[in-house]
Amino acid sequence: MPAHSLKQTLDALTEECQLAERIRRDPVQFPRRYDSPADGEVVAFIASALAYGKVDLFMAVTSKILAGLGKRPAEFIGNFDPKRDKKRFSGIYYRLSTEADIVCLLYLLGEVLKRHGSLKKTFSEGWAPEEDTIGQAVSRFTHTALAIDTTPVYGRNTRPQGITHLFPSPDQGSPCKRLCMFLRWMVRPDDGVDLGLWPEIPPSKLVIPLDTHIARISRMIGLTRLKNPSWRMAVDITNHLRQFDPNDPVKYDFALAHLGISGDCPTRRDAVKCAPCNLAPFCITVER
Repeated sequence: MPAHSLKQTLDALTEECQLAERIRRDPVQFPRRYDSPADGEVVAFIASALAYGKVDLFMAVTSKILAGLGKRPAEFIGNFDPKRDKKRFSGIYYRLSTEADIVCLLYLLGEVLKRHGSLKKTFSEGWAPEEDTIGQAVSRFTHTALAIDTTPVYGRNTRPQGITHLFPSPDQGSPCKRLCMFLRWMVRPDDGVDLGLWPEIPPSKLVIPLDTHIARISRMIGLTRLKNPSWRMAVDITNHLRQFDPNDPVKYDFALAHLGISGDCPTRRDAVKCAPCNLAPFCITVER
């Protein structure tokens, strides 16, 4: 099939995506509740950092954390004191991250705000327009956050897996799905899903948030031949999508990801579900 046909199909899929219905099952709903850009970006970081595993579970944990932050999350986090405030988050944990790791996440975000003013300023300080992607800025942000002394949280300057997992880096080969999703929310114009809070960074530099759904579907429709999810695969998929829209390659992410999240795109060929799919002509799993 010619590439332009796939572009037309992906464009139609993106335009026809039922945003209101999908957002109810997506963590982007959390930052969209806030009018203040400062609140939106810190809530977006927390919601994206925990967005892995089962949707119902990480959404519930995120809701508990936000309840503890009150009506002005950015102000609360900017004044966060682990000793004074940790009781608000007692009993909250999620998979790799213990209660102490959740507290450390809030503490590190608070220290970043105190030292740099906002998350946008922190990323902007590490952003170089001549770079091909946002990758180096992600690495620099992670290094900045993890360089902060964690003694006030753990009693010693340590970085257990439960906190480093929340601050991945392309330098280590990680696809950085959750950080790329956070950046998609911040950078892309407000389209009912993304928030457009950081217009200073061009959407053309974003890298697709590579989760299991994007990796699987991308292989199925020929957007990558790589097998193992990694930063390399995320960039490869993005480069293929850049051929369809050089200025906004990750605009296809939300619709493609929700094909998998919803179960509309099954992990194995399903005659009932696959037959009406517009991507079927490009899919390697469909019999012809």
